Amino acid sequence: MSRRWNLSRRDFLRTTALAGAALGFPTIVPASVFGQTPPNSRIGMGLIGMGLMMGGHQSHMLGRDDVQVLAVCDVYRDRRENARRAIERAYANKRGLGSYKGCEAYLEFERIIERPDIDAVVIVTPDHWHAPMSTMAMRAGKDVYVQKPMTLTVREGRIMSDVARQYGAILQVGSQQRSERAFRRACELVRNGYIGKVHTIYASLGEFPPPRTLPEQPIPEGFDYDRWLGPAPWQPYNEARVKGDYGGGWRCYWDYGARKNGDWGAHHFDIIQWALGMDDSGPVQFIPKGWEGTPYQTHIYADGTKVVRDHPDMKGHMIRFIGDKGEVLVSRGDRLDTVPANLKDVPLSPNDVRLYVSSNHEDNWIQCIKTRKQPICPAEVGHRTATICHLNAIAERLKRPIKWDPVKEEIIGDPEASRWLDRPRRAPYTYI
Repeated sequence: MSRRWNLSRRDFLRTTALAGAALGFPTIVPASVFGQTPPNSRIGMGLIGMGLMMGGHQSHMLGRDDVQVLAVCDVYRDRRENARRAIERAYANKRGLGSYKGCEAYLEFERIIERPDIDAVVIVTPDHWHAPMSTMAMRAGKDVYVQKPMTLTVREGRIMSDVARQYGAILQVGSQQRSERAFRRACELVRNGYIGKVHTIYASLGEFPPPRTLPEQPIPEGFDYDRWLGPAPWQPYNEARVKGDYGGGWRCYWDYGARKNGDWGAHHFDIIQWALGMDDSGPVQFIPKGWEGTPYQTHIYADGTKVVRDHPDMKGHMIRFIGDKGEVLVSRGDRLDTVPANLKDVPLSPNDVRLYVSSNHEDNWIQCIKTRKQPICPAEVGHRTATICHLNAIAERLKRPIKWDPVKEEIIGDPEASRWLDRPRRAPYTYI
């Protein structure tokens, strides 16, 4: 895509970051194959990580006339080749062509990033790969959609946000609940004081099975396990360790994420931040379950608002905001309830805060690529939410509370806990 609205940035980054790269160009078919959008206005797209969660993103991009998927990447050979064939088949069928050859399949994500005809990437990998891939892509002049949580560590988030700002990249974090009507309405009611002062918030995260020590198994043919591990510590291969399973798999292990805090926590803590107007800040204390009899994991904001994980009285919802004048309860599936019951239908007043409106998270990102406006969940917002996930995880692992300065982004008075704000990276995958 020729970005006529931002040509100087694109030209500069291509000549400085990508000079001398060996490039392989796919066959470009007539614009009629992709609808009425002319070729130089289509966004060249690369998809990285072709597992469970990529399916919806792939379908969305293939359904757009203003996007052309040019490449896919995965460490599983069969996955990347199956994805390539599916994409080429979809483009061939779109206008009744006999065949289409224009999507490359790569083992190495760097091959996607070094291509100047790819304008943007979707990154759907385990959490430990999010920051290295995203920062490399942005420094190469590309826009990024990265799954939540945005990072593996707090330091990675600060770097990613700074890189996005420095390079003018449009980065969208996949916290898609911000693009759902019920969550936006819930946040507007809370933000504008319709339930008074919010003092307690319940969030339902659930539990993963505990991490297990697994026996070594033979690495399957066609799977690059070393690249899957990347910057994470070496561990012997076992299928259960790498499985992309919403109920466990790699999500159980601290090496690759923050367990449930980085899973559902990345969604629900994000909505809570939005509702409280704390997108540029965060809580000041994190207390793990079990500390001096604490029944539930809790984090606390400077004004005393408490966020309680997995309280049993959720009243059938994912998030429950409790104020001194009422309640707001919200879940996926456009479910919204309030106390009093008619509150959910009360129109906002002219002077009330109205939050960013997006009805489709991926479309919001694509439109922002075109306009160069910020998306609904940009890098700084994603960083602040991920910080909450990581600090809760640090407190859980250390089995003691930690205090946090959200302005300086420092753990207060605990050098041992502070060491967990970043992690060592296994060579040669040290890029960040």
